[in-house]
Amino acid sequence: MHTPPLLPLSRSLIKKVTQFSVINPANLPENGSTLLTTNHLSLMDTPLLLATTERTDVVAIVAKKYMRKPLFKWILEKIGTIVWMDRENTDFSAMREALEYLKQGAILGIAPEGTRSKDGRGLLEGKPGAALLAARANVPIVPVGIVGSEFIRSSLLKLRRAPVSITVGQPYMLPEFDRDNRQEWLTRCTDEIMCRIAALLPPGYRGFYADHPRLQELLAEQAAA
Repeated sequence: MHTPPLLPLSRSLIKKVTQFSVINPANLPENGSTLLTTNHLSLMDTPLLLATTERTDVVAIVAKKYMRKPLFKWILEKIGTIVWMDRENTDFSAMREALEYLKQGAILGIAPEGTRSKDGRGLLEGKPGAALLAARANVPIVPVGIVGSEFIRSSLLKLRRAPVSITVGQPYMLPEFDRDNRQEWLTRCTDEIMCRIAALLPPGYRGFYADHPRLQELLAEQAAA
């Protein structure tokens, strides 16, 4: 994979225009195939994720609808490797492209919610695409919680640097895909993916998963550690 031409500049700008911090960056593997799962608050989330690591083989899945924004599309393709995915329909072509990058050893970022949180904070119900990718590629998942990206634009208009934090969780593997109980497996594993993201976020950002029993288990494990 080639290094996108504006990736170094993008990383530098992120650190200049925001108060940017990465918590537990050592949880991000320095090499090898990885699926990065994150909450989605802002159009700035993709540049932020690209700035969490020094790796150049970072690929981001972005909703195909943003291809209709020519300037935004051009910027994203200059700062990162992008897989454009139709979030409204099952996009087998994009799934195959994403799997190919994982086979090449890349780190692939996806927001399982499929779209930005409508209130800018609370998690939406996750979609099964991330679980399917992880199962088919048999790769570890690293959960990521982003806080503050929804304030970047308004802060810049006031000539202020928004505080933005990215918390990186520990890698984990999903259980083996259960072909006999496919839907049950997808539901359970999607909940696992989303609750691991929620466990990295403040209470006000947990949205749909705020009262999920699996989240409560994860939070109790964190408190006991």
